[in-house]
Amino acid sequence: MNIPKYSRAAVVREFKKPLEIENVQIPETIEPEALLVKIKKSSICGTDIHLWQGNLNLDIHLPVILGHEMVGEIVAIGENADRDSVGQPLALGDRVIWAHADCGSCHYCTVEKMPTLCTNRRQYMYETMEEHPYLMGGFSEYGYVLPKSGRVKVPDSVSDSLASLCSCAFRSVMHAIRQLGEVKHTDNVVVQGTGPLGLLAISVLKVAGAAKIIAIGAPENRLAIAKEMGADEIISIDEVKDVNERIKQVLELTDGLGPDIVLEFSGFPGAVAEGLQFIKKNGKYLIVGQLSDGETTIQPSLITKKNIQIIGSYSGDISDYHLALKFVEMHQDRFPFHKLITNEYSLDEINEALTNMKNLKEIKPIINIGG
Repeated sequence: MNIPKYSRAAVVREFKKPLEIENVQIPETIEPEALLVKIKKSSICGTDIHLWQGNLNLDIHLPVILGHEMVGEIVAIGENADRDSVGQPLALGDRVIWAHADCGSCHYCTVEKMPTLCTNRRQYMYETMEEHPYLMGGFSEYGYVLPKSGRVKVPDSVSDSLASLCSCAFRSVMHAIRQLGEVKHTDNVVVQGTGPLGLLAISVLKVAGAAKIIAIGAPENRLAIAKEMGADEIISIDEVKDVNERIKQVLELTDGLGPDIVLEFSGFPGAVAEGLQFIKKNGKYLIVGQLSDGETTIQPSLITKKNIQIIGSYSGDISDYHLALKFVEMHQDRFPFHKLITNEYSLDEINEALTNMKNLKEIKPIINIGG
């Protein structure tokens, strides 16, 4: 394949400003264990919006290529990069999704066995496009898979759109629920937030066998999908605006005890204080959606008096990407994953797509780059 010298990419040079489509250099040589891919599709994540708006509480080295949920077709293979991270052979033309790069030799990688917390982690979308390997974001014609980045081959039966969904949103859900531990058949579960992560989590909880799943969110079209994904009850924050009324409804739906498990995917800081109010004594509270610099006031004594376990979950490692792909492959006939993909845009329409996502007009829009 004839590889060009430059890749068209959507670049953030200043927060809150429209992105520009720029020509970004493509590395002339591929390092050992690295890959060069032609990106087919890249979905927009809520984190993309937070970065664009300057609301992420993470280190960002502008200018950056936005986007980190992408699927690509291999166009160049570095030495010793002919197998993916689970042992499957790779060849030119294969589709892959890939993870951030973990060093494998720091305290968190080796002792804690938690590569998502790697001290030396290199993360896509946060590194400048002005330094090698340049192509560190998803809204680009080409992408670079770092030598230390895990990568997984996409099954033939999984579409490009759903594969991109697995490369951040679904892997975050898989990682979170792995950290949560066993979901018992007697567990009542509340999912706070009916964005992509919350909706995907509902399907996993349904397969896990939760007794009752209650989804809290909005707008109406997302709540309808929540029901299709397996929610037994829904509470609309558009209709039930009063926090105390929502708490009352949750308690009524759980025999006055509260849910055994609460999963926060809303991204709204105030949801945490609300969840602490209605969670069952001795319950587990899994918090995933809080990556902004927002703040809220909580009553810490509730954690002690109710003997609550609070679990934070950040990102996911390559095993979670693999689990996400396998879940979609196995259950795509049961759950309407495709309904989360609400629209497709071209790379040149990136600002329109981002604005619509920011204004909650989309659930999971796709940037179709080479699909």
